[in-house]
Amino acid sequence: MGATEHLLVDGSNVIHAWPELRALIKREKAVARERLIGSLLVLLPAEFARVTVVFDGRGSELVVEHPAGPDSLAVIHTPGGATADDVIEQLVGRATEPAACVVATGDQAERATIEAAGAAWCSPEDLKARVGRAEERQGAQVARLRRENLKQWRSR
Repeated sequence: MGATEHLLVDGSNVIHAWPELRALIKREKAVARERLIGSLLVLLPAEFARVTVVFDGRGSELVVEHPAGPDSLAVIHTPGGATADDVIEQLVGRATEPAACVVATGDQAERATIEAAGAAWCSPEDLKARVGRAEERQGAQVARLRRENLKQWRSR
C-alpha cells in the first residue's frame, strides 16, 4: 500500500479488538481513544497520506478534529443518530477513488459494504501488525541517525 491511500478506521471497533485498548476502555474511554490515535500516527506519511478515525455517537452534530494538521489526520465523532459505519460508507462513496481507501474494521457486514463500493479492507489485527512494523522501521531509522550523528561528532 502506498502513501497516496486513505486509511479509515472504525475507532470503537478497533479499540475493542486490540486487547490493551479493550482493557483500558472500561476505565478510561478517552485515554483508549487517544492511544489508538497516537499509535496510528506512525503510519503517516510513509504508509498512508491520510488517516481518518471515526467514533460512534457524540452529541447532536458531526464533530471533526484535526490533531496533526488539516490534511493528514482527522478524528470524526458521529452525531448520536449515526454510526461510524454510516460515516465511513459515506466517505468511501464520496471518494474520488474509492480504491485508494482502506477501511480497518472487524465488522464483516461493513467489510462487505465497503468492498462492494470499491475500497479495500484491513482487519484490526492486520492494522496492529502494520503499526508494529512501522514502529520497528521508525526505531531502526532513529538508531541509524543516532549512529551517524555519533560518528560525525567523534570525527570532529
